[in-house]
Amino acid sequence: MQSNSSQPETEFGVLLINLGTPKSPTKKDIRRYLREFLSDPKVMTMKPALRWTLVNLIIVPFRPKRLVPAYKMIWLDDGSPLLVYSRALREALATQLGDQYFVDLAMRYQAPDIGSALSRMKERGVRKLIVLPQFPQYSESATGSIVARVKEKVEELGSPFEVEMLYDFHDAPGFIRAQAETARPLLAQTEWDHVLFSYHGLPESQIRAVTGCLATEDCCQRIRAIGHRCYRAQCFETSRALAESLKINPDRWSTSFQSRLTREPWIKPYTDFVLPELYDRGVRTLFVMCPSFTADNLETAEEVNIRLRAQWAELGGTAFEVAACVNDSPTYAEALAQWVTQLAES
Repeated sequence: MQSNSSQPETEFGVLLINLGTPKSPTKKDIRRYLREFLSDPKVMTMKPALRWTLVNLIIVPFRPKRLVPAYKMIWLDDGSPLLVYSRALREALATQLGDQYFVDLAMRYQAPDIGSALSRMKERGVRKLIVLPQFPQYSESATGSIVARVKEKVEELGSPFEVEMLYDFHDAPGFIRAQAETARPLLAQTEWDHVLFSYHGLPESQIRAVTGCLATEDCCQRIRAIGHRCYRAQCFETSRALAESLKINPDRWSTSFQSRLTREPWIKPYTDFVLPELYDRGVRTLFVMCPSFTADNLETAEEVNIRLRAQWAELGGTAFEVAACVNDSPTYAEALAQWVTQLAES
């Protein structure tokens, strides 16, 4: 394959992809981000006319004003936490993999965009592209949307390279080990009454559409062969793997789901409902982990670490701690590098 660029050709390309972030914590940029994000039919799974009405007449005109203070509270000197940590992970992974691999970063929504990243891969003469959506548990609204977008943009470029996708790593030893490492030093600081694994929530309708799950109350407690991509079931599997790795007694941990957006039923139990239940059971010191994300973001830094912390204090809780996501952890970068080299050699 001939490259049109003066840059050296690279046999393997690696593309890390996360969800996306506003360019700045301003109403204008938050509005732009929300409009693109919520207009995705894989995110807002409803009839187009209803989705357009909700996004453009209800959510986008009013929600950014409420989000500006939240984003400003978590914004770092170099940008949003999601982008800062994703860039750092790209650097760490590139160092792990060496010159044989061209490692780049893209976001599903906003910049850096997927199309531009794929164009850079083509310019470098990449022959095999390994795509790494940064979502441990599979969902159509996140991983599925990324996969569809990558396929669309690769076809627009004339399908210049073979593409491999790596996802569904909800219980992969490398990810579990890296996430457990972020929590272990904090867990050792005190005798926590309870550990809560809180995941990003999804509408129940999305789970049913993908897997046919939620037919019975306990159907997601174990991954079934016919529903191996059930997001809720994969979250429970992640919790079990982390609890085992961290040696947490079964009666001292639980799983919940945060971040409801619409009034339709979302997967349960809801995190903000679980907190008072835990308090009523006598829990006073609460440790929280958010393993549906690989990089800290608005949900982990503001919704969980600020709002849920305040809710716990109002209930009367005496201690509340949140573990960081894996971010650019050396252990996580090493795990990604191992997965990449295995795919590259297959």
